[in-house]
Amino acid sequence: MNIIVCVKEVADPEAPADSFRLDPDHNVLISSPKILKVLNPFDEQAIEAALRIKDKLGAKITVLSLGKKLDRVVAKKALFMGADELILLEDEAFADGDSWSTAYALSAAIRKIGNYDLVLCGRQAADWNAGQIGSGIAELLNLSSITLARKIEILDGKAKVERVTTNGYEVVDVILPALITVSNELGQARYPAIQNIRKADKIQPIIWKPIDLGLEPSHIGSKGRRLKLLKLFQPVNEGQCEIIEGETVQEAAENLALTLRKEKIV
Repeated sequence: MNIIVCVKEVADPEAPADSFRLDPDHNVLISSPKILKVLNPFDEQAIEAALRIKDKLGAKITVLSLGKKLDRVVAKKALFMGADELILLEDEAFADGDSWSTAYALSAAIRKIGNYDLVLCGRQAADWNAGQIGSGIAELLNLSSITLARKIEILDGKAKVERVTTNGYEVVDVILPALITVSNELGQARYPAIQNIRKADKIQPIIWKPIDLGLEPSHIGSKGRRLKLLKLFQPVNEGQCEIIEGETVQEAAENLALTLRKEKIV
C-alpha cells in the first residue's frame, strides 16, 4: 500500500503572542527570528494515521512538503517518526501561496508520484487554520474526500473512517484511492524512535522545482493566489465594569435589576 502525507512547516504555535508583529501596510504577520519552525501539529497526526496503517498492513509512506528554504530537521521529523520517503517542493516560486496555489502545486506532485492508494492531510494548518488544502487537492485530482477523521481502517480496497461531527462521529466508507484529512481526535502522535532517527539520517530528501512538475511560476505561490487579503488586523477586545452598590444586599440587588432592565439585558 502506498500512502502520501502532505505536511507544512509553521512557526511554533506555542510561541507567545508578543513574538509576532503585524504589518498592516503590507498585510503580513512578521514573526521573531527567535521563533522555531515546527511541523504543523495537525499534520503530525496525519503521519500518525499513516503509521498506524503501516503497522497493521505494511505500507510505503511518502511525505510531501512545500515552501522555500525549508528547515531540514523539521522536514525530516516525518522520517524520524517512521515515514519512508521525503519529497520537498522547494523554490522561491512556491512561497506565499494561498490555499488554491498550494493545493495546485501539491496535486501536481501527487500526480507525478502516480502510484498511491491514500492521501492524508492534517485537518488544517496551525498558522492560518483555513482547512482547505486537503479538499482542494481532492478536487484537483478527482478523488473522493473525507474530512475530520478520528480513525481509519483499511479493508478490501476501502477505507472505513470515523468522521468527527458536532455531536459525536459518523462512520463513512470510501473506495480507494481517496483523500482523508485527519483531526486531532485521532490521538497523540508517536515520538520518534532512535532507530528511525538513525535510518532517516541516511535518507536524503528529493527536491522538486516547478519545472520538474511542469508548473508555470504564474500558477503557484504568491503569483498564483486567488485569495485577495483585504485587511489583516488584530481585534481589540474592550470591556467595561460597573460596580452596583447599595446600603444593603437587598438594595444592591434591586439596583442591579434596575440597571439590567435599563440596559435592556433583562
